[in-house]
Amino acid sequence: MASPQTLSEPQRRVVATWAADCAERVVAIFEAEAPADDRPRDAIARARAFARGELSAAEEIRRRFVAGRAAREVTSPAAVAAARSATQAAAVAHMGAHALGAAAYAAKAAGLAAPDRPQTVDDEIHWQLEHMSAEARSALRRLPPLGANAAGPLGPGLLASGILASIIRAIQADLARPDPPAPSS
Repeated sequence: MASPQTLSEPQRRVVATWAADCAERVVAIFEAEAPADDRPRDAIARARAFARGELSAAEEIRRRFVAGRAAREVTSPAAVAAARSATQAAAVAHMGAHALGAAAYAAKAAGLAAPDRPQTVDDEIHWQLEHMSAEARSALRRLPPLGANAAGPLGPGLLASGILASIIRAIQADLARPDPPAPSS
């Protein structure tokens, strides 16, 4: 039986776009430290290609850790988080819950890159929620709450503690709110 964190392939393709959008906002943080390393940007491009149906889930499952190795090549915590955001975006092809990991690492990277602006993480979460399509919102609502299911990235591990957990909980709290009524014409 598949994990509830997997989502269907069509749902993963929808949330891959959002995950790539989140990661793309911070990839320059990584590139500032490692300008010749294109692995995170390539991971984001592959997430977008998967979203468009140009890559199969099997192809991406085999390649999803490539950008993660880039995180070991940089030293600043912000650059590491930016690379991990791209890794999580690419991993959406394998399991939809990685989209929340991409968003969490992106918000963390943004916050670490702007230590003098404590509002940065909240601003990034707000941007992420504002730029989430209705289809992505619907798909992400199907995921179990952080910590409720151990069979995937939302189980025990890096995403379930510290700032990453706080960010994911904030996103999931917003997802739990009912959508506003559609404007009447």
